[in-house]
Amino acid sequence: MLSDRDRQALREGIEAAARGERALEDPAVLVSVSEVIAALDGGGLRVAEKVDGAWRTHAWVKHAILLYFRLRKMETMEVGPFEFRDKIPLKHGLEAHGVRVVPPGVARYGSFLEPDVILMPGYVNIGARVGAGTLVDTWATVGSCAQVGRGVHLSGGVGIGGVLEPPQAQPVIIEDYAFIGSRCVVVEGVLVEEGAVLGANTVITASTPIVDVRGPQPTVTRGRVPARSVVIPGTQPKRFAAGEYGVPCALVVGERSPSTDRKTSLERALRQYDVSV
Repeated sequence: MLSDRDRQALREGIEAAARGERALEDPAVLVSVSEVIAALDGGGLRVAEKVDGAWRTHAWVKHAILLYFRLRKMETMEVGPFEFRDKIPLKHGLEAHGVRVVPPGVARYGSFLEPDVILMPGYVNIGARVGAGTLVDTWATVGSCAQVGRGVHLSGGVGIGGVLEPPQAQPVIIEDYAFIGSRCVVVEGVLVEEGAVLGANTVITASTPIVDVRGPQPTVTRGRVPARSVVIPGTQPKRFAAGEYGVPCALVVGERSPSTDRKTSLERALRQYDVSV
């Protein structure tokens, strides 16, 4: 784990290089970038973290990832019968971290998987963090810098978007114990709060209306799925020159009970609100 002094020194060096005040070829810059990526890979640093109840994005860590891409050269990697050609190596030390990766699942170096993560034939990109006990199911992808909490279920074909640029932008965040149904897409820095359930095929971008229909009047928000909410895909009417058509939205139709076991609560939510997964 990096000390506060070490972290500050790394930050100052990375930010100076990102501003062009230090040459990328400067040996000190090379060391700083390598140390940041190694710390991401080992869990000692993260792109975003919750501080006093609010998520904080560390833009300087994203700058380090961008510098790392510039520094790395293309190389051919052979893994058993597979051949890859890329700038970023694959993640190693899975057994030591207590992580299960099913072929041909891939986690890139610079991502961090906590113990008991199961990565089916999916993908976790650099800068991403996946919490303990989370399942990344078949063909699910976790984009660069995305933060996925503990005990999350990313169902088959889920797309968790990457937000690497601009560096100050919040990444996609899926908090603890959320359930993301099959073929859902969450992108553009959307926050899915703890315990939320997204029914199959729900697509949420930063501009997608999230419409709470539980009360007598709809309430519309964007960019944040409330904790323990049950959400399904929907449409709402919008008039165009050629006529009125339904445009996508997400509907908050219910809530998982916090008083019950999470698994029981999930099953109850799916039965009660007829949510596809």
